[in-house]
Amino acid sequence: MAPRSDTPPPFADMLASLASRRVATQIWQRDTATFLPPSAAAEAHAAVRQRLGWLDAPTDAVAQVAEVEAFSGGARDDGLHDVYLLGMGGSSLCAEVLRDGPGARTSACRLTVLDTTDERAVRDVSEQLAPERSLFLVASKSGSTTEVTALERHFWSIMSQRAPDGACGAHFAAVTDPGTSLAGLAEERRYRRTFMNRPDIGGRYSALSLFGLVPAALLGLDLRALVASAQRMAASCRVDSTANPGLALAAFISAEAAAGRDKLTLLTSAPWAPLGAWIEQLVAESTGKDGRGVLPIVGEPAGAPDDYGPDRAFVAIASPDDPAPASTLALAQTLEAEGRPVLRLEVRPDDLGAEFFRWEFATAVVGTVLGVNPFDEPDVRAAKSRTAAQLEALRTAGAFRVDPPLEPRAGCLLRLSRSARPRDPGPRFLAILDYLPGEAGRADVIARVRADHRRATGQATTHGVGPRYLHSTGQYHKGGPNTGVFVLLTGVDATRTAVPGESYSFSALKHAQALGDFDALVAAGRDVAHIHVEDSAAPVGELITRAIRGLLG
Repeated sequence: MAPRSDTPPPFADMLASLASRRVATQIWQRDTATFLPPSAAAEAHAAVRQRLGWLDAPTDAVAQVAEVEAFSGGARDDGLHDVYLLGMGGSSLCAEVLRDGPGARTSACRLTVLDTTDERAVRDVSEQLAPERSLFLVASKSGSTTEVTALERHFWSIMSQRAPDGACGAHFAAVTDPGTSLAGLAEERRYRRTFMNRPDIGGRYSALSLFGLVPAALLGLDLRALVASAQRMAASCRVDSTANPGLALAAFISAEAAAGRDKLTLLTSAPWAPLGAWIEQLVAESTGKDGRGVLPIVGEPAGAPDDYGPDRAFVAIASPDDPAPASTLALAQTLEAEGRPVLRLEVRPDDLGAEFFRWEFATAVVGTVLGVNPFDEPDVRAAKSRTAAQLEALRTAGAFRVDPPLEPRAGCLLRLSRSARPRDPGPRFLAILDYLPGEAGRADVIARVRADHRRATGQATTHGVGPRYLHSTGQYHKGGPNTGVFVLLTGVDATRTAVPGESYSFSALKHAQALGDFDALVAAGRDVAHIHVEDSAAPVGELITRAIRGLLG
């Protein structure tokens, strides 16, 4: 993708600079000084070197296609048409794109992605699954992801009692790194198959590895076409020129962020909308650290051009023949005509593999420009450790630690935690962190809140469903610029499903994750409101709006 002839000078200058500095060649040569100062510790450079395997994924995939197709064919032959993917972050978001994004699918497989500890969601699947048709794909790079471990234990317990053939392991498969605890568990339990992924591929850069190929095969996607498109894009991203599509995308994002337009707003046609959540995780978790970063704005209702603040840059993604909503295309054209920064990516329906690689390459380059390591996630660990502390408090004291305490306030319990730390300059954004029990229709309610808030303030908004956002925008929330206003929502579950082998339930685990993230946000100096809803019929939209007003004064 070459820049348009009317490309704003900062974009053109940035792209020319990246090309002249031979950034693409440096990345392909695995020069870790591209991402870290030469003076950084040898261990840090070694860690980055162990995160660059994604560059080879399109090539590696050629030899893996037959293997994963044989596996998926065998599962279908055995009648396993209901596939449940147990994963988080990069191990699950790619599968959702493969399921819902563009491209023909020939399999009758029904794929359910369980990247949650939500009590209601776990129980719904548990009560509806047909054991004789079920295949559980357990996906975890580390092999010890808390949510994945809990889900695996739960469904193994169910299948141990209900599997019709008594061979429970035949209904499970794993994708993980060599030597993980999951790899050992899969061998012990005689899983149907364990796929060992390259250990030098990080989770959010794993779309074209076995973490993506296995669900793609089960869905009946044309793997050879998927891989071929990725290979074409990878070849295009090797050149040190303005024709490099990965460099061009990175130059646009970086130049706009440097100009204060760091809210990367995605405008997509309907077929390409599922790609948004994957891009959100990739960009936010890779760049949001050291007080810097780019925040993708995904799933936001379209508005009038005047609704958008000065901190916005826009990327429009569509295929020429997409049945795109007229409002989306019209908005992109209007914004462009008004001089707002809009980059159009015109893609073909069979370009999904190419887009995975383009965005991975571009995100790595953006990290270089911003001066952050795009391959680590230091603040994700902070939320995990605080979740563990909350679970320990529950175990030892019989209750979570809630400080400051929640207080009754107009139909809910509320606490506000204002930071004494000075806020970073620049426009603020609103992040709604949603741990309420899974419920159809609430996304529409929150979409209206987002649209109303943007119309009133011009601020960008995000909606993160917990705990999945902890593996996505959660890094940006704590590590990025301190310009966020955070509204965290929790509620009461009607049931308590025990996590096998633990002293807590899924309900308690999810609540601990919410409280742990509140604590992590406060420790990072963020302004947070926590709303706890005890009445399932409470007007959530009104409660969120009231909490926002409390934070904004």
